[in-house]
Amino acid sequence: MHSHRFSRMPAGRPARSTQGGAALIVALLVFALCTALVVAMELEFSRFYQRGANILLAEQANAYLRGAEDLATLALLADHDADRNRDRPRDDLQEIWAQTPVPYALDEGGWMVGCLRDLQGRFNLNSLATRVTPAEGAPQFTPAQAQFIRLLQALEEPQLGEQEAISITEAVGDWLDRDLEPAMDGAEDDYYVGQTPAYRAANRPMASVSELRAVANMTPEIYRALEPWVSVWPQQPAPLNIHTAPATVLRSINADGELSPLSAAEAEALVEQRRTVGFADLDDFLASAVFAGRQGQMEAVKPLLGEATSYFLLSAEVEVADRRMRLYSVLQRSGRQVSAIARASGSLDDSQPYRGEQDSCTIAPSLDW
Repeated sequence: MHSHRFSRMPAGRPARSTQGGAALIVALLVFALCTALVVAMELEFSRFYQRGANILLAEQANAYLRGAEDLATLALLADHDADRNRDRPRDDLQEIWAQTPVPYALDEGGWMVGCLRDLQGRFNLNSLATRVTPAEGAPQFTPAQAQFIRLLQALEEPQLGEQEAISITEAVGDWLDRDLEPAMDGAEDDYYVGQTPAYRAANRPMASVSELRAVANMTPEIYRALEPWVSVWPQQPAPLNIHTAPATVLRSINADGELSPLSAAEAEALVEQRRTVGFADLDDFLASAVFAGRQGQMEAVKPLLGEATSYFLLSAEVEVADRRMRLYSVLQRSGRQVSAIARASGSLDDSQPYRGEQDSCTIAPSLDW
């Protein structure tokens, strides 16, 4: 028999190849761990950097928008000072604050544009809070209610009949008044608690035109058609400015004994007369040929009309580093003091290109007043 001799490694000493393989595995694990940490840190840094950049650009855009508010204030104060030289101070569309906006180029690139609109050139919804106390021989509607009924019938699309306009008017009145007694065609809590979801009438002045969407008998189509012609400022209603009211609103100024609005042609005639020769004062406006034969009846409408404005809406838009933001400010002018009493702002995406005055000065549905 042959004896076989086996060589053995000394106890306690691993094989050199095994030692090298373990070191390689450890090195790969360390490398993988470092790679994962670097990737995670890079992603976190990118998010942190982007977040910081967004905050910086938003602050820069807000600074420009507040600058637009300051420029608007200067324009309103300049107009106030100019009115001191007038025998009859007034606000009209020939003044500096009402001019067509021109975009300003910014040093860092981009642009800024802003315009002012007269909120007292629109129908004030809060004037509908008062209604007539039922009495024999008394008119069924206040002058403000009758004006709003005409305004609703003056909408181009959808076209509303007189009864439909009355139902909306009385529902708005019930939304505003403090009692819980519905008008004949109105709606109070007993109607709204039956909706899904249930809610109650506000029974206070409106803070936003968007509240109309919650009022009974109001549809999305009617709201979109009506929204450009109404306002809720001031919350204690002031007279409608005849020098700035658009043709659609002028159609609601009538006193023919009925609830029918002026025709579109009559309203355009008023706008053309205002543009070419102007109206010296309120009496001159009511003496227009459009109201021929109705001047005596127009005395009931006269308290609703005025020539001056204290509440304006600033619509400002800025683009910085391909990012666009918009600011809406309600500005109140009292003497030589102008203050912002309400603000709303938001960002815009590239799918909403700038289209000039119409785009910049049209109130967005979610930011209306």
